[in-house]
Amino acid sequence: MTALWTAAELRAATGGTLGQDVAVAGISIDTRTIAPGDLFVALRAARDGHDFVADALARGAAAALVDRDPPGAAPGAPLLRVADTLAGLAALGAAARARSAARFVGVTGSVGKTTTKEMLRVALAAFGPTHASAASHNNHWGVPLTLARMPRDAAFGVIEIGMNNRGEIAPLARLARPDIAVVTNVGTAHIGNLGSEEAIAEEKGDILQGVAPGGALVLPADSRFAARLRARAAEAGLRALTHGEAPGADARLLSYEGDAEGGRAEIVLGGERIALALAAPGRHVALNACAVLAAVAALGLSPRVAAGALAAFGAPAGRGRRSRIAVPGGEALLIDDSYNASPPSIRAGLAVLAAQRADRRLAALGDMRELGEAAPAIHASLAPDAAASCDLVFTCGEMMGHLHRALPEGKRGAHLPDSAALAPVLRAALRPGDAVLVKGSLGSRMAVVVDELMRGNAP
Repeated sequence: MTALWTAAELRAATGGTLGQDVAVAGISIDTRTIAPGDLFVALRAARDGHDFVADALARGAAAALVDRDPPGAAPGAPLLRVADTLAGLAALGAAARARSAARFVGVTGSVGKTTTKEMLRVALAAFGPTHASAASHNNHWGVPLTLARMPRDAAFGVIEIGMNNRGEIAPLARLARPDIAVVTNVGTAHIGNLGSEEAIAEEKGDILQGVAPGGALVLPADSRFAARLRARAAEAGLRALTHGEAPGADARLLSYEGDAEGGRAEIVLGGERIALALAAPGRHVALNACAVLAAVAALGLSPRVAAGALAAFGAPAGRGRRSRIAVPGGEALLIDDSYNASPPSIRAGLAVLAAQRADRRLAALGDMRELGEAAPAIHASLAPDAAASCDLVFTCGEMMGHLHRALPEGKRGAHLPDSAALAPVLRAALRPGDAVLVKGSLGSRMAVVVDELMRGNAP
């Protein structure tokens, strides 16, 4: 099998030194998931990756990217030495992008980035080998890691680009250099850091700083910032296509009918009506499909073929995946949407919950983060949607306490300080025939609740 990186390529890309003539099959930053033949990159995050180099090599890593002597590594260990491992990974990502003949799509937005990225992975695979970001690898190390893993024979690359603060998207976009940029929407996620939706819109628009000449921006027609995003595309000399429900959108959702398992949509694009079947439920998924089909059209490919491929798309873990779980006396339905949360995505999740055929509908909601001074009011504002969708609402975290108090008394399940405290309470409350939605920002650690509910179930 052709190596992902040869020793000579690793040296040339990073400017580092490597004494051994190794061949690398993959790139890893986590010894728990490392595969034989991988290059282990010793990043410094919550813990220093150099402390795990010896373990990575023992697990079969072909080499390790380091910027200091790692403890426990044997003399003569295959170490690719650079001045800084994060800069080395970025250099490797840049070299991968430079050598690739693939066409790239970059995806950003306040909500829906990962779902849209995964839908693009499925849609573009109908036209050729496609590589996309794993999980939500969309930050200063996730984007270069995704690029560095780019297979030599890939025809398409899908790169998710996120941000927490102003000025983070532009350098990642310049590294990824997408042919097509997709902005899913502009909302209030991270407004506590950026201060206003206007600033968020400008930050999302900064993805244009990396778009290759002759490329295009796919932007949300339903956003009040659509005109500004279109103007920025024109200023950059790029085409603009719109997606959404607004009249005149290039990829417009004409109709949607959904049920507990999925939905059926009709989208018009380029004067052509396209029927779309989706295995993941929710109107928001159909709206994401509009962005996907617009990006496919911008690449000069067939949206109808892409729509056919999307019939195989299902929600990934943490993003709305449905599982049957054992409860005393029978089974319940778990909707795992635990990876992240914002006001629009919680409302979308509650709408999916409301569509479920169930004896009772329960929601377990954790805090939404980075909403600034408006956070208490924003959390409380979810009360009408939660009350209309749920029989009982369980909450955890300081901010979700505002929602708990805003709910009608009969809708209050329980409020706990954190997800670890909530998990056993929710598990004890579940009955056969229930459907339960678990959702919250990543920092709320709602996956703890999912893990508790999945405990004892067959994988």
